[in-house]
Amino acid sequence: MTTPLQMGLDTFGDVTVDENGQLLSFGQTLRDVVEQAVVADQVGVDFIGIGEHHRADFAVSAPEVVLAAIAGRTSRIRLGSAVTVMSSDDPVRVFQRFATLDGISDGRAEVILGRGSFTESFPLFGYELDDYEVLFEEKVNLFSLLRAEDATTWSGTVRAPLRDQLVFPHTEGNGLPTWLGVGGSPESVVRAARYGFGLMLAIIGGRPERFAQYVDLFEQAQAHFGASGLPVGVHSPGYIADTDEEAMETLWPHYRDMHARIGAERGWAPMTIEQFEMSVGPQGSLYAGSPETVAQKIAKTARALRLDRFDLKYSAGTLPHEKLVRCITLYGSEVIPRVRELLA
Repeated sequence: MTTPLQMGLDTFGDVTVDENGQLLSFGQTLRDVVEQAVVADQVGVDFIGIGEHHRADFAVSAPEVVLAAIAGRTSRIRLGSAVTVMSSDDPVRVFQRFATLDGISDGRAEVILGRGSFTESFPLFGYELDDYEVLFEEKVNLFSLLRAEDATTWSGTVRAPLRDQLVFPHTEGNGLPTWLGVGGSPESVVRAARYGFGLMLAIIGGRPERFAQYVDLFEQAQAHFGASGLPVGVHSPGYIADTDEEAMETLWPHYRDMHARIGAERGWAPMTIEQFEMSVGPQGSLYAGSPETVAQKIAKTARALRLDRFDLKYSAGTLPHEKLVRCITLYGSEVIPRVRELLA
């Protein structure tokens, strides 16, 4: 684990509500996301990740556009996706968009590639779910070659081949840091090592410590492929307020309703308050509470998984903008320094 631990934030641009409980427009939600990132930059957060979705409950379908807007309003925070759904996108265009972001932001861009947690992008862009595996593998393979920023030769079954093809623009000179988002597949852990990507573990349920086996596997795979020192990160949900009680009371109805809405599509049972409290507790993967409570829990996870970065997914359904801004402020001003103190 590097010192100090990098501390980031993730959001999916969830459509939130106003003071009267009415849903905001997509445009207002997007503007709020930009403002949240500006606050994160001001309070010392290291990274902001913007997710890609193609659903009515999330406003962001083009993370790079939002990140470019953020780049123009910030000076130091690193900018990336969380995640870019590679299976239904084109690797060349993804690289070009993030290389463009890198130039605009003076070298602050990075990308987290993943399969995504929803499937709406497949029919939207004309892909078959039956091709799920081959689409992801071939496109990630091509993207790994493009990162060298040299003439690329590649052939596969999911797009036209390339022969000695240069792709522009180039990045600012330090390359494009790339992570692979992994939800618990050993094959994906090995894939990240094979292509020289960082490993970003999406831990959204259960005990975070159980993912230590994947960190061990990642280190073993790096040794097998002749790599070393590739970073390990965790993406997990959470919410910070001034007290544990306030955090629980504020987050619960929004988190419950979000879980119920998605669960209705996937066959999940509604979340109970007991399940919520267990997730928030010391053994769970929901990092909600006062700054001290959240800092202690992040530090525990960072030690157990030998992390280089921790990204808190701070948005949660219709949780209002002003609550998110307060969460971000506490994360930067109190949680981050406390975590680093605990790990020092």
